[in-house]
Amino acid sequence: MKLSVKEKLGYSLGDTASHFVWDMVNFWLIFYYTDVLGVSITWATTIAIIGTVMDAVMDPIVGIFADRTNTKFGKFRPFLLWGAIPFALCAFLAFFGPDLMGNAQIAYVLTTFILLRIIYAVVNIPYSSLGAVMTNDSIERAGLNSYRFVAANLGQLIVSGLALYGVYYLGAMCVEGIDYSLMSDDSARKLFAEASDANGELIRGAYKYGFRYLVAIFGVISIVLFYITFRTTKERVAPAKKQDSNLFRDFKFLFKNRPWVVLTLVGILSFIMFAIQNISATYYFKYYCDAESKAQLFNLLGTIALIIAIPTTKPLVKRFGGKNLYIVCSLLSGTFFALLYVAGDNMVLINIFNCLGKISYAPAISLLWTMLADAADYGDWKFQRRTTGLCLSAAVFAQKIGWSIGAAILGQIMAGVGFDPEAMTTSQIQADASIMSTIHVLFGLIPGILYASCAIFLFFYNLDNKTLQEMKADLEKRED
Repeated sequence: MKLSVKEKLGYSLGDTASHFVWDMVNFWLIFYYTDVLGVSITWATTIAIIGTVMDAVMDPIVGIFADRTNTKFGKFRPFLLWGAIPFALCAFLAFFGPDLMGNAQIAYVLTTFILLRIIYAVVNIPYSSLGAVMTNDSIERAGLNSYRFVAANLGQLIVSGLALYGVYYLGAMCVEGIDYSLMSDDSARKLFAEASDANGELIRGAYKYGFRYLVAIFGVISIVLFYITFRTTKERVAPAKKQDSNLFRDFKFLFKNRPWVVLTLVGILSFIMFAIQNISATYYFKYYCDAESKAQLFNLLGTIALIIAIPTTKPLVKRFGGKNLYIVCSLLSGTFFALLYVAGDNMVLINIFNCLGKISYAPAISLLWTMLADAADYGDWKFQRRTTGLCLSAAVFAQKIGWSIGAAILGQIMAGVGFDPEAMTTSQIQADASIMSTIHVLFGLIPGILYASCAIFLFFYNLDNKTLQEMKADLEKRED
């Protein structure tokens, strides 16, 4: 079941929309809480964990509801239409930064973060499920997900590599007496971090405005992109008409689905790694390398490397199979990420090892979602029960639990070594050998080991190319 380039492009823009907003959370929200709003690192990571857990609880609920949704637009597409505006609005509120202090401030950031995580699930779970029902061909799905994640990483490229420049520019426009150079220069911005000058509060206020209006712009763009996805895609793979809606049976057979169990464990481990590496990167460049703005180049080059390498997924899957390719990706990328520890503060080596790591695991990004869609087919083939929304939402649930675990580990470790950017100046943090060595290990060595270890779980994945072809043929016969 081939898909047109127009449909692939239209589908892919939905992930660009998600990344315009969601990568602001992944890359900058903890930093925004601690260094802009002045929330303690302990509270910031606690809020992130609570919001993520609430969001993760929503994932299976949304998946179950989507599986049981029947409209003239299909099961999953309507959620993109209904959820786009609330998603953009909740993102704006999360980065609004009102002038609150103490418990009022904590209550505001916690509430807005929970709302954003919930509405993200309402949009993202149906979006991810949509890709699994546009075609029943595993290789074609790999191609579709390649389009998806190239577009997703273009969104990430803008957010991770260019967002702070947007914050600087918009913030400088909104606060009288602050110019762009003061916002963007590393040494000048230490005044804001250390509150050692009258400019400190001005710069903090400029950051608030910068984040607020940048997220508003991203939100409006995301609404448009979600609508394009809604209009250009079509759902083709449907459950058998005789299938009942017994929820107990759905969960019973889900946990008997071996490919799904393996991929879920891989997702948990991967997202622990992503959380630790992504969150620690901001602190690594700011304190260990004493060059916060270099994080922009690090993110920019890494994302470009991903965009270049992701299109290799489909031909590599056809040649080597999904399981073998994923194992190699995990081992290679884990090695290169671990070498970031060896790079220290050498910017050339940091960017070389990061790009090699991103190129190595790029195929695994789209491959994971292709294999999850295959796992949904496996449930239909093996147990005569298709639960696409539940299958993918439960996997996303596990990944978000992984992110929560990673964020919790990082927050507890950093707090345990005495890291407190609200009470300590930048110079004091940099003079603390325990904090510096901890940031060093968390940025490179730990993520590298975690990602390489994903290969262990993948040895138990039991869908090779031969089985996939047999499964596809049998399912098509049933439809006939």
